[in-house]
Amino acid sequence: MARTAKGRPHLSPVPGPAPNGTEDDLLIAVGRGDEAAFGRLYDRTAARVYGLIRRVLRDPAQAEEVAQETLVEVWRSAARFDPARGTAAGWMLTIAHRKAVDRVRSEQAGAERLARAGAAAVETPYDEVEEAATRRLEQQQVRRCLDGLTELQGEAIRLAYYDGRSYREVADLLSIGLPAVKTRMRDALIRLRDCLGVEVA
Repeated sequence: MARTAKGRPHLSPVPGPAPNGTEDDLLIAVGRGDEAAFGRLYDRTAARVYGLIRRVLRDPAQAEEVAQETLVEVWRSAARFDPARGTAAGWMLTIAHRKAVDRVRSEQAGAERLARAGAAAVETPYDEVEEAATRRLEQQQVRRCLDGLTELQGEAIRLAYYDGRSYREVADLLSIGLPAVKTRMRDALIRLRDCLGVEVA
């Protein structure tokens, strides 16, 4: 893996024989340090990784950067992949979506800091302050409840409710069957309902 001028790892497909084996097999081989397997896995999955991140971030340059970060993490943590818990594609797309959401949160946090700095110099009516505080507490509670879901439940909920994906699209993105998606969504919504203390539709 070469490095760009800014020092970030730049991942390029590693020369090797024609693609073979399943993505699960390739990721397991990557976990053992097989660079040729990583090159083949990169060829098969990089477009999907970038596409998912692009839908979350919208900005192509940021999406490309986060996609590179995702693939670096795949290379570094491939040994932790457990095929008994899901597919290689689902595992990689979970990492991609988490990193994309983290980038969005980071950008939002920066914007909020700027907004607070600007608001500090302006007198704000009490009811606006109360409304903003209430909204922030509600957002924190939602985030806390989402964090309480399993990784696949959380990804399914985010893809369906934040990205507006259909159950079929969620199943394709996470590389799991449609019945499994529906089961995870149902269980996740029950857990969110119990956590938030409200009906979640």
